[in-house]
Amino acid sequence: MFSKFPAYRRGIIIAHDIVNGDSPEELVTNLRDAEKVLCQQLTNDAILLHPCIASWRGAYRSLGIKPSEFRPSMEALVRRVLKKDPLPAINKVVDLGNLISIQHLVPIGAHAIDHLTADMDLRLATGDEIFEPFGTELVEHPNPGEIIFAEGNTVLTRRWTWRQSKHTLVLPETTAVEFNVDALPPITHEEVEQICGDIAVLVTKYCGGRTSYGILSKDNPVIKLND
Repeated sequence: MFSKFPAYRRGIIIAHDIVNGDSPEELVTNLRDAEKVLCQQLTNDAILLHPCIASWRGAYRSLGIKPSEFRPSMEALVRRVLKKDPLPAINKVVDLGNLISIQHLVPIGAHAIDHLTADMDLRLATGDEIFEPFGTELVEHPNPGEIIFAEGNTVLTRRWTWRQSKHTLVLPETTAVEFNVDALPPITHEEVEQICGDIAVLVTKYCGGRTSYGILSKDNPVIKLND
């Protein structure tokens, strides 16, 4: 990953002993306010020109992925907000991730890690891995060479930041979670640190528990998820 994209950063926030569940009114209000601000700052006509979105589309094209067919998660989120389609309030962990994503225009993923049995890796697929999209019983296999986030042979996210599986779906009963903050230029290392800190503060405020975070880079490609 870092040999292909040396300026890429992935912030990792880890939270244990959290209490998830329905979002309080304050968090939902903050999400709605962020949607309004985004609609004031960006229009549908300007989406492709925004540096944060253009960088991801360029990275996808360099990998042979058509960004108009497989949109990075942050772009898909932005397009939904600009249609004046309020994001659903799902639960505290998911909602605060969406809030930070549209505030900073970075892809953010959240994965339940209560029952991990193997290491989690962002890597190139062999094509033998298993991916189960949530909302369906279908089983897919990634394309060989596709960038995946995986636990062992189980794909958690296809095409880097495109679609997550149901394997680590964050549920109301989730007690441990791992957030990914994916950043390409113009997002800087310092901004990734700020975003990770913001997420850690929100998790502590709304979910309690214990949080820690670090940033993966070409000089620091591994982080421990356990205590």
